[in-house]
Amino acid sequence: MFDADPPSLADFETMAAQALATIPERLRVHIRDVVVRVEDFPSEDTCRDMDLDSPFDLLGLYDGVALDHKSIGDSGGVDMIFLYRRPLLDYWCDHGGGLSHLVRHVVIHEVGHHFGFSDADMEALEREAPEQEARD
Repeated sequence: MFDADPPSLADFETMAAQALATIPERLRVHIRDVVVRVEDFPSEDTCRDMDLDSPFDLLGLYDGVALDHKSIGDSGGVDMIFLYRRPLLDYWCDHGGGLSHLVRHVVIHEVGHHFGFSDADMEALEREAPEQEARD
């Protein structure tokens, strides 16, 4: 999938879409309106709000109201999942493994936040979602 150049923002968007496609349909219907954005780094505001030592400390972020906390009257903003390309690449270079697998792991983790899942629930979801064949 990749030549000598590092994967682009568009490449990460493709990997994120592939990861979302592995989410079981019974859950996927509830994430259709969640927007996935890929950026090189978290914003300065996000780094400050999360008290990060470095923008490389955050691979992904769910920004929204978890379904288990929403009410009928909620007319809040759009639920979003952010993936941060440079921290993901840095983590991948340091830890190895498949980049698509890492992106999938982060996407599923952030989807779990959308549902208000515990870490154990997220791990179960990751085991349940079939991984597509590695392309990296």
